Amino acid sequence: MNISARNQLNGKITNIELGAVMANIKIEVTEPNTITAVITKESAEKLGLKEGDDVAAIIKSTEVIIGK
Repeated sequence: MNISARNQLNGKITNIELGAVMANIKIEVTEPNTITAVITKESAEKLGLKEGDDVAAIIKSTEVIIGK
């Protein structure tokens, strides 16, 4: 995946909490161990995210974006 954002952390999803509109995605990374991405439920479903998936946490400004 080619993107312009340079701040990326590769990791594995350890937990997904789906709400009515938003989804909290826990990602285990090497450093600093685990981060949390808050994305829309629609995005989580569109990406087909599930626990155990290998993903990249892409950090842009104050947001964390998930790429799979």
